[in-house]
Amino acid sequence: MRDFVKSAKFKVLLGFLAFLIGIMVYSVTKGGYSLSVVSAFNTVTKPFRTVSNNISRSMEGTLDRFVHSDEYYKENQRLKEEIGELNRQLTEYEALKTEVEELRELVSIKSEHEDFEFTQACDVIGYIANDPFMAFTIDKGSADNITPNCPVVTAEGLVGITVEVSEHMTTVRTILSPDLSVAAVNSKNNKDMGIVEGSVASAQQGQTQLIHIDKNNKFKVGDLIITSGTSGLFPKDYSIGKIKSIDLDSNGLSDFPRFT
Repeated sequence: MRDFVKSAKFKVLLGFLAFLIGIMVYSVTKGGYSLSVVSAFNTVTKPFRTVSNNISRSMEGTLDRFVHSDEYYKENQRLKEEIGELNRQLTEYEALKTEVEELRELVSIKSEHEDFEFTQACDVIGYIANDPFMAFTIDKGSADNITPNCPVVTAEGLVGITVEVSEHMTTVRTILSPDLSVAAVNSKNNKDMGIVEGSVASAQQGQTQLIHIDKNNKFKVGDLIITSGTSGLFPKDYSIGKIKSIDLDSNGLSDFPRFT
């Protein structure tokens, strides 16, 4: 900057500005007013005024942030607290909504099956590692009147059966497992019957299968399969799932339904 002030360019510019100012002063003292001179002066000085205005606005913003930084910090903290409170309320609302929906489903199950005896609703707390049939544990046990071989159900249908029961935790074997067999019937006619039994192949697709069925069965895709109640282990007329597809068995001798 010091070199520029000492340079010839700066001296020429300074002289030119002095010349324009002299002309303007002369015009005013002589009682006249030259618009062309003023226009020329504005044109020459416009870049300087633009830079000056930009610097001024920047300085104002910087000064404002510096002077009011404490106020801005407090306002920012207040807004963060408000956002945190709103997020907490939203979380509580979602939890309450889920609880209401679960209670509504439980009431619906009880109203449809008044002869069933239900425990309190349970939550899944984990899945059994390396089990291809999706066995899991729930947060209720013998202290909640749960015993081995109790059917486990949801509003959508039969899930499985209890196998290992401790005081406050229970392991559930699902209907995807080949170790669990459920007598079932077609809800449309109560004549087409079979045994719901899982397999490794069907479990990989989240499905189970209906075996030991009559070759003249009337099963169709979309039919609802329900418990027949003949085994005495599972309550009668409880939903298991709908037929997803009908395929040949592993020997290619007969058809059997797969369903979810």
